[in-house]
Amino acid sequence: MKRNRIIVNAITFLRLPLALAWLGFGLAGEHAGGWLLPCLAILALFLSGLSDLADGLLARRWNVVTPLGKMADPLMDKAVYVVVFPAITWLLMHQGETLHSLMMLAFTILYILRDLWVTFMRSVASMYGGEVAAMWLGKVRTALTFPAAGIIYIYVSLRGYLPAEGASVLAFACFFIEIAMIILNAVSFAVYTRAYSPCLKKALERKRDL
Repeated sequence: MKRNRIIVNAITFLRLPLALAWLGFGLAGEHAGGWLLPCLAILALFLSGLSDLADGLLARRWNVVTPLGKMADPLMDKAVYVVVFPAITWLLMHQGETLHSLMMLAFTILYILRDLWVTFMRSVASMYGGEVAAMWLGKVRTALTFPAAGIIYIYVSLRGYLPAEGASVLAFACFFIEIAMIILNAVSFAVYTRAYSPCLKKALERKRDL
């Protein structure tokens, strides 16, 4: 049981080193050229996303779901977002894609603000015995975010190797994905706010009583 718990936690915390490996390969590939380093970056990002799926599945299968795991899992997701999205925004700027980089900038800011707000609301909820595990919509958002980031990075890193028509289709797909994820992010923000608002109300009332 202890060994299984250690394995699950190790997989969870491996998500950030893999994202940092993606960052290293991605930035090196941008300057060195060629397709090898970008492909290694894609592999690192894929494994990082796979760890998000594997830790939850193993935790439930081995019955080692813990409060630490419930908090560490979304924390690692947020850490990956902080690494990946600003880096993709920089890569787009570096390649001269001003409009697309502005879209990614808005995408990144909204994602990080949503995560900061949800973290705050979870902290408030924890003071009153509220459930702090990720909700189903948050899990859907996370599950979609990793492949979305992967597709956008594939466009950024390998579009020079694609035919012009293929690159245009992939660029359109990236814009569609970014807009869809922004909408999903906004819905997730509203759902978490509604769920945790009773705890926030209790905290505000307690403040007034003091």
